[in-house]
Amino acid sequence: MNVRFKIILIVLPLLIFSLAVAGLTSALSARNGLTSIAVEFLGFKAEELELFSNNQWSLLVNNHLETRADLVGITKQSIAAHAIQMTRSKTELTLALEEDGTKAFANRPLDLASLSESEKSTLRTMIRTKAKGWTTVYLAGRELVGFSFYLESFHWLVLVAEESTEFYAPVNQIVVQTAVVLLVTVLLSVLFLIIFSGILTRPLGKVVSAMERIIASGEMTERVEVRFHDEIGRLAHTFNAMMEQLDAAYRQVKTYAMDAVIAKRNEQKIRQIFQKYVPSEVINQIFAHPEQMLVGDVREIAILFTDIRSFTTISEAFKPDELVTILNYYFSILVEIIMEKHGVVDKYIGDAVMAFFGAPARFENDAEDALRAGLGIADALAVFNGKQKAEGKQQFLTGIGINYGAVTVGNIGTEKKMDYTVIGDNVNLASRLEGLTKEYHQAILISQSLTEKAGPSFPYRLVDTVIVKGKTEGVRIYTSSLALDAATKAAWESHNAATDLFYARKFAEARAAFEKVGRVLPGDYLVELFVQRCHDFEANPPPKDWNGTIQMTHK
Repeated sequence: MNVRFKIILIVLPLLIFSLAVAGLTSALSARNGLTSIAVEFLGFKAEELELFSNNQWSLLVNNHLETRADLVGITKQSIAAHAIQMTRSKTELTLALEEDGTKAFANRPLDLASLSESEKSTLRTMIRTKAKGWTTVYLAGRELVGFSFYLESFHWLVLVAEESTEFYAPVNQIVVQTAVVLLVTVLLSVLFLIIFSGILTRPLGKVVSAMERIIASGEMTERVEVRFHDEIGRLAHTFNAMMEQLDAAYRQVKTYAMDAVIAKRNEQKIRQIFQKYVPSEVINQIFAHPEQMLVGDVREIAILFTDIRSFTTISEAFKPDELVTILNYYFSILVEIIMEKHGVVDKYIGDAVMAFFGAPARFENDAEDALRAGLGIADALAVFNGKQKAEGKQQFLTGIGINYGAVTVGNIGTEKKMDYTVIGDNVNLASRLEGLTKEYHQAILISQSLTEKAGPSFPYRLVDTVIVKGKTEGVRIYTSSLALDAATKAAWESHNAATDLFYARKFAEARAAFEKVGRVLPGDYLVELFVQRCHDFEANPPPKDWNGTIQMTHK
C-alpha cells in the first residue's frame, strides 16, 4: 500500500470525525438557542396575556364592579381583543375555554365541535386540572406547542400555542443547512486528499510534527504554520479551521462548566444567607424538594412567642447604641436555641420574637421541639439575667407562650412585598399565652393542645382555664420545665390533683390540698391564687353552670 492511500486512510477518518463533531456541536448549539428563544417568546406572550387579564379584573375589583355582568363582559371582550392584537402569525392560536369546555374566545376560527373525542378529552382534562406551563396538544389534527394557564377570575383555561411545524421550522432549517455544509465540507476534503495526497513530500513531516505537538499538549489554541501554497498548505489550513471549531466547542464546554460552578456558589451563598433565619436541615429539605416547599396550605404546627416585660421602661436605662448591642445579644440567644430545635424565626416585633415549628419542613415531633426551645430559652435567660444582675444592669424578664394547632402557612403578601409566615386563631392564642405570663407570674405558658402533642416527656402544671381576649371558648393552660427535683415534681402532681378537686366544686378539700402544696412551694403565686379562690367559693358558691373558666378582658 503506497503512501498516498496510507495518508488517506489516516487523515480522512480524523477529518470527518472532527468536522462532524464541530458541525454537530454548532447545530445543536444553534438549535438549542433558537428553541429557547422561541419557548421564551411564547412564554412571554402567555405571561403578558395573563398579566393583562389579571390587571383588567383588578380594575373591576378595585372599583367594586366585579358583580356588573355588563362590565365583566366588556372586560372579557377587551382581553380577547388584546389576545388577537398579540397574534404574529396565521398559524398561532390563542384560545380561551370556559369551565364547561365551550370557547370563550379564539384569535382565529376554531370549531370545537369538529374536534375528535381524544382532542376534546385532552381539553377537558386541561380545564379540570387547571393546567399551567409548557404543553403539547392536538387540535383539528394538528400538533401545537405552547403555554397554558388558568385565569381564576374568569374561570378560563387559556392556551397560547403555535403549530409545531412552524415552531420548529427555523430549527429544522438550521439542522438541514448544517448537514449540507458538513457534507459538502467532507466531500471537498476527501476530494482534496485524493487529488493532492500523492504529491506530499518532506514538508508533510512538519505538518505531522505540529499535529503531534497539539495532540501531546492538548492545547487547541496552537495552529499549524501555513508555509506553502500547495496541498500541504491547504491541509494545514484545513487543520487550523478544524481546531478553531474544536476550540470553540471546548470554550463552550468550559463556559457550561463555569456556569455550573457559579450556580453552585450561588447555592452556597443562599444557604449562608438563609442559615441566619432557618435551620440547615430545613434548607437541605428545600433544596432537595423545592416543589414541595413554600406552598400555602393548612397544617398543624407549633407557634412560639416571646416578649420582654416593661421593655419601654427598660430601654430608658440604656443609651441607644447600648440598647442595640444588648438586644442583639439577647436575640442571638433566642434564635440559636430556636434554630437548634428546627424552628423558623418568623419575625421580630420590636422586642418580641415570633417563631414556628413544623413549616416549611416537618420533623418527628414539632410540638416537642417547640417546648424544648421555649424551656431552653427560659433557662438561658435565667443565666443571662443573672449576669445582668451581677453587673448591675437591667434584667430582661421575658414571657414565653407556645400553642399547637392548625394555621394557614405560606407566602402571604403582595407582588411587591411577600413573607413566608403563618396566620390564624392558633397564632393569636400563642400570642395571648405569652401576654398571660405576666398575669400568672410564670416564665412560660403552653396550651393543652401542645401538652397533648408534645407527650409525657415533660412535667406539666395546670395554671388555669381561661377565655383569652378575642375567643369565646375556654382553654386550659399549663407551665412546664425541663427538669424538676423530686420535691417540686411531687408538689406539681399534688397541685394538679388539687385542681381536679377545685373544678369538681370540692372547694374545702381543694383548699387543704393547695395549702399542703404551699408548704412545699412557699410564696408560690398559683397556690395563693387557688387558695384565695377556694376561700371565696366556700363563702359564695358559684352558680350551677360554673365550669371554672376565667374570662380575660386584656391581651
